[in-house]
Amino acid sequence: MTDLKTLSESACFGGTQGFYEHASSAIGLPMRFGVYRPPPSGSGPLPVVFCLAGLTCTHETFAIKAGAQQHAARHGLVLVTPDTSPRDTGIAGATGDWEFGEGAGFYLDATAEPWCQRFRMETHVADELRALVVDRFDGDDDRVGVLGHSMGGHGALTLALRRPGRYRSVSAIAPIAAPRRCPWGQKAFGRYFGPETEADAAWRAHDASELVRDPARRLPPMLVDQGLADAFLADGQLLPEAFEAACAESGQPLTLRRHPRHDHGYWFIQSVVGDHLAHHARLLGAAA
Repeated sequence: MTDLKTLSESACFGGTQGFYEHASSAIGLPMRFGVYRPPPSGSGPLPVVFCLAGLTCTHETFAIKAGAQQHAARHGLVLVTPDTSPRDTGIAGATGDWEFGEGAGFYLDATAEPWCQRFRMETHVADELRALVVDRFDGDDDRVGVLGHSMGGHGALTLALRRPGRYRSVSAIAPIAAPRRCPWGQKAFGRYFGPETEADAAWRAHDASELVRDPARRLPPMLVDQGLADAFLADGQLLPEAFEAACAESGQPLTLRRHPRHDHGYWFIQSVVGDHLAHHARLLGAAA
């Protein structure tokens, strides 16, 4: 397994919050990530939840701001916080736009030049980083879940739907639920994949509201939370109603909770993250 560099480790709720760097073969650059390990239990490999952050975030953002470690400690969950994109890519146009490029990798493998040279976040998160966590952090490869916020919510839903059976639990907070239909998704997909055409199904293949219509992609019951005071809900970036309708049409079990007064930020995440980790703990067979 690849060399691993420890950047920092700190005691946290009886466990350890660490930040690390490794040489990513998927990306071709060093990639950073965080891992929270709960208090030692001596019970063998532990269930893992990947926590995917949103636009502009780094590998540190969710770990520092979500308040999730106290819940992970109680349930005996390993939390993994990947970065949201490659960094220092040297690709023209990869910086300077908070909605695209570095800090906005959309958890997909780009196919269009020049983005395909570095932006391979799906392979990095779903395959490479998962294998590293299982190998070096005592994660149980048979008990892995995925949780995401905003762009990371898009990532959580699509990674699970594109890999049926690989994630035993799935949830999202204010996800970009129908990226083909919203400005953020259209900008990202148009550059990472090129213009959408009928012959090229790449856009549909990375849109949760399209993927969930396929009965072969059935997932365990999903939990989604959405704040009703979310400015990005009002301007049509998130479209949870599209995902809700697609789930109802296909018979995919979904609990979509709508919360008055809550916006898109980490105060909302802190308010619901305990419920999300309890949801994952139940489906992953974690500690009570």
